[in-house]
Amino acid sequence: MEALREKAITLDQQDPLKAMRDEFYIPKMPTGKERIYLCGNSLGLQPKRTANYIQQELEDWKFLGVDGHFEARKPWMPYHEFLTRQMADVVGGQPEEVVVMNSLTVNLHLLMVSFFRPTKERFKIMIEKNAFPSDQYAVKSQLEFHGYDAQAGLLELPPSSGCAYTKKEDLLKYIDEHGSETALILLSGVNYYSGQSFPLQEIVEAGHKKGCIVGFDLAHAAGNVDCRLHESGADFAAWCTYKYLNSGPGGMSGVFIHERHAKDFDLPRFAGWWGHDKTSRFKMPDTFQPEEGAEGWQLSNPPILAMAALRASLSIFDEVGIKELRKKSVALTSFFESCIQSIPTERIQIITPKEPSDRGCQLSLRVQGGDKSIFEALSNMGVVSDWREPDVIRIAPVPLYNSFQEGVLFAEKLEKAVLADN
Repeated sequence: MEALREKAITLDQQDPLKAMRDEFYIPKMPTGKERIYLCGNSLGLQPKRTANYIQQELEDWKFLGVDGHFEARKPWMPYHEFLTRQMADVVGGQPEEVVVMNSLTVNLHLLMVSFFRPTKERFKIMIEKNAFPSDQYAVKSQLEFHGYDAQAGLLELPPSSGCAYTKKEDLLKYIDEHGSETALILLSGVNYYSGQSFPLQEIVEAGHKKGCIVGFDLAHAAGNVDCRLHESGADFAAWCTYKYLNSGPGGMSGVFIHERHAKDFDLPRFAGWWGHDKTSRFKMPDTFQPEEGAEGWQLSNPPILAMAALRASLSIFDEVGIKELRKKSVALTSFFESCIQSIPTERIQIITPKEPSDRGCQLSLRVQGGDKSIFEALSNMGVVSDWREPDVIRIAPVPLYNSFQEGVLFAEKLEKAVLADN
């Protein structure tokens, strides 16, 4: 481990993003020592600048009241627009294709109202077999809402033989075999359990070739991998912002709708006044006229304080850029992998794909014969990670605030926890 420690020190010294760690509050143990925080795939850390962004809005509300809608330093009326360009850069969309609104599962339902249009011959929805439960609930309820049996209408993409994830060739084969009966393909950008990153563009091309609508849940992908949504050709996508995008617990969601749908006003949608054409919104017409692009799917005026927290984090992403983040992410995750593999035991299995292009900054670990006690031992040693039933510990070395030296420290603590579990 000593050689890895020396390498980590060098890598941290050479890291062009090392100063970013100081932009975040790192949780501490009762002793005052910083914890090893590897849970950004569940909740990102708080940027130090967040409080100032929120405080500005509190002050404007305090002194301006309702006039803050037009006279605040960042007027509340168009406030969501202050996030659009930066958010579009993070996910690789055009500004007119992206909007911040609502929460993730709400947005998935709103998008399926428009893009899940089942017919007698083509009514199924394709998702991963081990998709996040909320996605399972959402698509099953959509099938039932349209009068279909949820089990009969659900196509669950299985993992490849001997793997916790689906190899690309098996994934594309599955789409080819089942595409003709599929109305909607709705896959994750990065699977929450295995950490697998899906090839978005190849999925879209395969799905469109079979006549399917293709959308993505990017909850674990936005701010983690370079999604290139516009380039991928995806019909739509949605994501939360409280994981890698550090908007705070329960933070808002983002939505992408490809520009080819921007003026398709015949698409059915659930309407609300914030999605109405801006030029006539305050004339209060009784007929809904959608705004062009993703903004036309909005329902209500946005929560300013929640958006202020997200705007603070996006300002950091704007300074760094997703490509630089991804570059460090690949190096950092690979280094953590090397540290884990140096532990002298065969009990630890990394179930995340090995190729950097097939994963984000998450590693999912399975300890043979282990149980939650290993996770609890790590927690007691100051490691903040994530336990997923029945036997997986997820860690996420986040390039904005995790260091290479933490890879060595984590591996040492994991080794101690595993050796004690005999």
